[in-house]
Amino acid sequence: MLILVDTKAEVQYKDGGVRMEKIPRGVFTKEFKEEAVKMVIDGRLSIPETGRRLSLPKSTLARWVTQARKGILVVKRNPVTEGEMELARLKRENAELKMERDILKNATAYFARESLKGTR
Repeated sequence: MLILVDTKAEVQYKDGGVRMEKIPRGVFTKEFKEEAVKMVIDGRLSIPETGRRLSLPKSTLARWVTQARKGILVVKRNPVTEGEMELARLKRENAELKMERDILKNATAYFARESLKGTR
């Protein structure tokens, strides 16, 4: 079973500016890492192709493959719970909705200015 983790950053608005939060690091189970490495070694897929299929950076996958070949592939963190995954998804969705709202506000103001130009 493969578990994918959301690693997108959340956008926060403060005083009209945009501040990006630190991007959380992906948390992967040992089984996920082993399956990803197996796809490269046994599956004869390239590291970039496997990375695209699993939404992983090729540098991360390359490091896992190197560690596996040396026999030192280890897991440093606990897996993410379902609640944490849902919270991350909702935060990302909320940030996207805020960005869309602000874009629509700016577009409305722009078109309102444009429509007023011909009336003066």
